[in-house]
Amino acid sequence: MASDECILLDVELEDIILCNISSARQSNLSLLEEEMFSDKFIYTIPTIYGLIILIGLVGNITLIKIFCTVKSMRNVPNLFISSLAFGDLLLLLTCVPVDASKYLSSEWLFGRVGCKLIPFIQLTSVGVSVFTLTALSADRYKAIVRPMDIQGSHALLKICLKAVMIWIFSMLLAIPEVVFSDLRSMYDKGTNKTFVACTPYPHTNKLHPKIQSMASFLIFYIIPLSVISVYYYFIAKNLIRSAYNLPVEGNVHVRKQVESRKRLAKTVLVFVCIFAFCWLPNHIIYLYRSYHYSEVDTSLLHFITTLCARILAFANSCINPFALYLLSRSFRKQFNHQLRCCKAPNLIRSQSTSRSTTRMASLKSTNQSMVTFSFINGNHFCHEGNV
Repeated sequence: MASDECILLDVELEDIILCNISSARQSNLSLLEEEMFSDKFIYTIPTIYGLIILIGLVGNITLIKIFCTVKSMRNVPNLFISSLAFGDLLLLLTCVPVDASKYLSSEWLFGRVGCKLIPFIQLTSVGVSVFTLTALSADRYKAIVRPMDIQGSHALLKICLKAVMIWIFSMLLAIPEVVFSDLRSMYDKGTNKTFVACTPYPHTNKLHPKIQSMASFLIFYIIPLSVISVYYYFIAKNLIRSAYNLPVEGNVHVRKQVESRKRLAKTVLVFVCIFAFCWLPNHIIYLYRSYHYSEVDTSLLHFITTLCARILAFANSCINPFALYLLSRSFRKQFNHQLRCCKAPNLIRSQSTSRSTTRMASLKSTNQSMVTFSFINGNHFCHEGNV
């Protein structure tokens, strides 16, 4: 959950770790640990976060722009993928900078309002991601297993409403973050200092952290992925049966339709697998911390494990556009065009124009009707080359 990823960003733990880093430098710290926690290492972490933000912004903004401006790309799956991209952008613009700031300052920098608002936004974005993936899996199930359930003329409007409902539902589930997250004083025995940290729940109730972390793990990870697994079980079963039943000399249109649905189902499955892989370590660490809330693990191993898990979770928000780039030919073409990384459209246009001019010149000696026919065909070819 956002909490997982950065809801508190394990704030109380990280603050203590950072305080202990300072005190450890003054004590007998091993050369390896001292080198690992040197100023260069601490400032390298925000740099990595900055790259994640930059890559994620470029990928997701380009993806959203393509789906908004290219009419042929506006379909049901792409509407859901656009909503997923919006959730990733929200995460990149709120959670990642806040988490990076923890390595530059030992104090919470965003006030009480920020302490309540930022975890709420973070958890909302995680909810949007996992519930949108679930909705995408349901859509692929209907398209492949129940293709006869024809959608009405207002199908896109219904999908937009579903996407809005996912956002509202995610916000409702994130309300506890606003209620329980607050600024609280933390005491570090190692440095004998007190500091203020943004924490997700009160320190007085030992049962609260366990309930909240387990509920988050179930609601934002286990249950959605279980539902998705059921959908894909039936999708795989249907595709295997269809492969056996489809005649060798079957209808070309039917074969193309089946292949298209299989490719799209595979794309959604890749998104789901990436999400599951990237978020599992963070959920596990969050569960571990909640069940050992009265203890503070300041070991180097725990610090590095927590850091890697968090970076992996954040990286999930910038991977999807590039996974789609590799899996979708049409999206790759539009992506290259948007970023001006590929000059193929201009090359095709120039080649088409050249061929049309040559053809007209060679037919100039024929009758006028033939010249006109060549000119029309030349324009038609050029138009197809630009699609």
